[in-house]
Amino acid sequence: EGMALPQRLFPPEKICMDWQQRQRPGAGLFNLGNTCYINVILQCLTYTPPLANYLLSYEHSQSCEQQGFCMMCTMEAHVRKVLCSSASAVLPGAVLRDLKFIGEEFEYGRQENAYEFLRCALSAMHRACLSGCHDLDISSQETTIVHRIFRGFMKSRVTCLSCQAVVDSYKAFLDVSLDIRVRASSLITVLEDCVTPKQLDQKECFRCSKCKKKAAASKKVTVHHAPRVLTLCLERADQLTGTKISKFVEYPEYLDLRPYMSDTAGEPLLCSLYAIVVHSGDSCLEGHFLCYTKASNGLWYKMDDESVDNCDIHTVLGQQAYLLFYAR
Repeated sequence: EGMALPQRLFPPEKICMDWQQRQRPGAGLFNLGNTCYINVILQCLTYTPPLANYLLSYEHSQSCEQQGFCMMCTMEAHVRKVLCSSASAVLPGAVLRDLKFIGEEFEYGRQENAYEFLRCALSAMHRACLSGCHDLDISSQETTIVHRIFRGFMKSRVTCLSCQAVVDSYKAFLDVSLDIRVRASSLITVLEDCVTPKQLDQKECFRCSKCKKKAAASKKVTVHHAPRVLTLCLERADQLTGTKISKFVEYPEYLDLRPYMSDTAGEPLLCSLYAIVVHSGDSCLEGHFLCYTKASNGLWYKMDDESVDNCDIHTVLGQQAYLLFYAR
């Protein structure tokens, strides 16, 4: 109320969730020594339909004024190289060369975490979309193509157990990390647990603004606005011991987000699985990353660095998944 509407850096009606070009899967990616964590994220982003459609349109590079490194231009060239190459495998040379610009913590030749690379890659792409856009308010900055695709909002409702007053707060997210240590035989179980109200720890001192007392309170977290692409991380590093959690967590090909929304009474909100990342190895600090992606021809492929092999959905759903990508 009383605030100017945000500018629209990228209008949502231009986003196309279905592939605009249908073709065979693209090339694999060479591993130059501990670069599998980069390869799996590049492949998952390459097969994210709304992002690939945008990158293949040349829309960014045709108007880009960025001097030096630009992650969007880099991704545009990479996706085109992968999907249009006749080679069985290509080298993601530009990404490897400019690794420090994507994330200062990454060191070439050292095994890193695929999830952290995903977060840094999306952040670098978002920054690239803002290049040349000066003096934009925060709301306008959130309208880049990257945030239009990946960003959602969580709602946190705290209820005073003394007078039943509620306080709502909202937080944007580009991905959701899920604790799979307890009672987590399936993704559905984990999500149901996430939206179940929980009493606040006594250390989390809650003073109710209505009854003005320090009171016991409960907190419920729900998805308030679902992103077009939902990215879920099944936390496989035990925070206490650092050891890898190797349990199998069942996940569906089609996920209805409606039961986990703030408004559970609406129409089903269906998402379709299109990519997963798998970590193999006994320790989270070493091992190997590979991924399974659904190409524009509707078929699934196992992508293990330079090798790209077709597989079926039963194989995909039988993996010890680390990252899950669902598209609305």
